Amino acid sequence: MDTKVRVRFAPSPTGMLHIGNARTALFNYLFAKHHRGIFILRIEDTDLDRSDYSLTDQMLKDLRWLGFDWDEGPDKGGPYGPYRQSERLDIYREYANELLIKGRVYKCFCTPDDLERMRRQQISKGEMPRYDGRCRNLTEEEVLKKEKGGNRPALRFHVGRGKISFEDLIHGKMNFDADKIGDFIIIRSDGIAAYNFACVIDDHLMNVSHVIRGEDHLSNTPRQILLYKALGWIPPFFAHHPLILGSDRTPLSKRHGSTAVSQYREEGFLPEALINYLLILGWTSPTNEEVIPMERMIEEFSISSLSRNAPIHSLKKLEWLNGIYIRRKDNDELSELISPYLEKEGLNNIDRDTLLKISDAIKENIVKLSEIKEYLGIFFDEKFNFNEEAKKIILNDKNLKVIETVIDIITSTISDFKLEEWSSFLTKVEEKTGLKGKELLIPIRAGVTGMTKGPQLVKIFNILGKERVLKRLNMALNIFYTN
Repeated sequence: MDTKVRVRFAPSPTGMLHIGNARTALFNYLFAKHHRGIFILRIEDTDLDRSDYSLTDQMLKDLRWLGFDWDEGPDKGGPYGPYRQSERLDIYREYANELLIKGRVYKCFCTPDDLERMRRQQISKGEMPRYDGRCRNLTEEEVLKKEKGGNRPALRFHVGRGKISFEDLIHGKMNFDADKIGDFIIIRSDGIAAYNFACVIDDHLMNVSHVIRGEDHLSNTPRQILLYKALGWIPPFFAHHPLILGSDRTPLSKRHGSTAVSQYREEGFLPEALINYLLILGWTSPTNEEVIPMERMIEEFSISSLSRNAPIHSLKKLEWLNGIYIRRKDNDELSELISPYLEKEGLNNIDRDTLLKISDAIKENIVKLSEIKEYLGIFFDEKFNFNEEAKKIILNDKNLKVIETVIDIITSTISDFKLEEWSSFLTKVEEKTGLKGKELLIPIRAGVTGMTKGPQLVKIFNILGKERVLKRLNMALNIFYTN
């Protein structure tokens, strides 16, 4: 690629960073890294009423957690700053004035009520709602009179007629009819630049070579191309990727469950798993593999490989991937990751050796870190109890014999549980009871863990030790004899 690649991710601080935003950031990041280009972070906060600056800090935190590192941005600076649109208002006014002098922009005094009446009238006639240009031909005297009367105008861009075409890197040739767009505002009556205008000015001045964003911006592109041409600038390349849909094939929203990146973080999804998942939603590796490290993502990614079809969000697929990444963690790293979830449950100051053993035991059973709370009773006496399924197992006469046999063998022949002694211990229990497999292991599990599923028993016994195992088995006997 001859053009020096410069891409930008430009969120608005009007809500939490959701996975759709994160997916757009990912595509920009991978494209920049693949072409050894520049990844820019720009905050589009010209909607001053809705912008919440605390959300900007949370966005930066979420992006860093995902593993993104931008080359230029509000916290890093760069040669084309500032990187917050609210700090660039004078720049927008300068170029708006240039277009006003050229006659490509005119002053519009229509109020919100005027525009709403216009919209309703057009809909009642079966017409597509758009501005009808009523202020376009105001004379200088009429404009001056309105301004003297205290009316503050917005600036509207005169669209004109004709076709607007561009080559989208995902969808191919795109054609729009200027007649159906209508003159649009570039500077609002409060003096703040509108999205399309600020976006064009920033992308040009920041030398953005490729604009990679969601399909919801597709209708903005013809307006932006008109602005580029009016200012005598060459537009960047555009690529509009499909948006993530919920299971009902409507745009992903809160009604489908968690959408914010921070929610997935709190639930215990790993950043590398979430990134991997967002990439394979609509993109396939040349090797058809689904578990892909970041280095390979950067190496293999291409815009042309993105599907034109909207992907369907699958929590099960994300959990599957997350489970794989959890199992790949070494015990030391996993213990650090699960510690905050233990602390939330009031479990503090756990010795390092125990924490490492718990991490090793639990990694095969959870698909997100928060699920560890379902198994805390196995490892911590203060959280231990027998669930209803376990009680049903314990109250079976045949299973009583297993529990009593285990108690007898442990009491008479086991000093403490070592992993290498597990096989001989189990053999003794099999010989005494004549049982094997689930018929043997399920009653033992129910008696020792209070559950009918969970980590490998050998690892649980090793963590609990002889005395705690016996204590729980005797508690199981007590359930049998008191019911």
